[in-house]
Amino acid sequence: MKSKSTKAKSTRVGKARQKKATNFNIAKFQFEEAADCLGLTDDQRKLLGNPYRELVVQLPVKMDDGRLEVFEGYRVQHNAARGPYKGGMRYHPEVDLHEVRGLAALMSWKTALVDVPFGGAKGGVTCNPRSMSLSELQRLTRSFAEKIDLIIGPQRDIPAPDMNTNAQTMGWFMDAYGKKHGHTPAIVTGKPLALGGCAGREAATGQGTIVVMQQACKAAGVTVKGAKVVIQGFGNVGSFAALHAHKLGVKVVAVSDVFGGIHNPKGLDIPKLISHVKSTGSVSGFSGSKPIDNEELLLMRCDVLIPAALGGIIFEGNAQKIKCKILMEAANGPTTPTADKILAENGIMVVPDILTNAGGVIVSYFEWVQNHQMFKWDLKEIEKRLSDRLATSWKVTYERSKSKKISLRTAAYCVALERVIEASKARGF
Repeated sequence: MKSKSTKAKSTRVGKARQKKATNFNIAKFQFEEAADCLGLTDDQRKLLGNPYRELVVQLPVKMDDGRLEVFEGYRVQHNAARGPYKGGMRYHPEVDLHEVRGLAALMSWKTALVDVPFGGAKGGVTCNPRSMSLSELQRLTRSFAEKIDLIIGPQRDIPAPDMNTNAQTMGWFMDAYGKKHGHTPAIVTGKPLALGGCAGREAATGQGTIVVMQQACKAAGVTVKGAKVVIQGFGNVGSFAALHAHKLGVKVVAVSDVFGGIHNPKGLDIPKLISHVKSTGSVSGFSGSKPIDNEELLLMRCDVLIPAALGGIIFEGNAQKIKCKILMEAANGPTTPTADKILAENGIMVVPDILTNAGGVIVSYFEWVQNHQMFKWDLKEIEKRLSDRLATSWKVTYERSKSKKISLRTAAYCVALERVIEASKARGF
């Protein structure tokens, strides 16, 4: 029998292989589909489809045991026609330039769709943060900040947290940048509150997912209260999505993490589950639930399925068995193009990642604005602004989808591409 750690490693490797095969290709395919819909010229496709700059750096780090490890870091700046580059930085064993390139493009379209004055970028370091101490992660982060220093800035490129990075990572990054440039809180978003962070930023992506879900449920004729929701991934995004769904009276019937999943058809007590995860490190073993593996979880009958982990987990091999009414893409690129087609044929509404998980970049924008103003907004104002902006973005996307008889994904991309093209033309490109 496999141990928990062996099973977890197997699960991560399987997902990583699919992500490797699809992440950049998914972004490229979706771009081309929208470009065809808009009738873009070859010149426009070249301008929008390729990144402006790609930087690969070596990051030598002295480990706690005295060894020297050299990690590889990436920062890809895709498009800045609408404003400074914006995008998170992730720490993961499977990070590579190919993945970061695709995610940077997604950020360009996401910021345009929700109409914040940013372009798109992404960063990452190939490492296994689970096996590193806090001091090692701090040295790695400071090294990364120093190596990409020349291409970032509060009016040029503003990093943020992503997979396996958090507010503390941003605090280290900001401090490393500030040692050379002076106190510059606007250099990153997602910082601790004590360093100029924004109330609600940590919860924003998960909370925004549920704001958009409410709109999608209304359009699909699904009653939110009592709706059965399944969430694959219980990290920052998945846990906050579950919490905000629970507050609305939704039945979150199953969730999972890298160690496996749990299920309760009557609904899980999410506040108690979050406490359980904080004390044990996993959803496994939660009282009143039965174990379920990640594949079973994805195929459960439910009203809303929320993939909130790595990309490429819904593909040709399992798409036909998906039994939800609405699929909310809280992860980046969880659905392959082939799976997309199958889901559409089966009448499943797919709400694309660049809309579903845009809450994070919206509140990052609010944080950046507050840092420049040197003034703080309260949580109530931030949550209202977040909800209003996402509701507007949903309306624009849904109306385009209906009027042009195209998918929500293609509609979202069309809106985003038009806005980037308009800004590019205004600049004289």
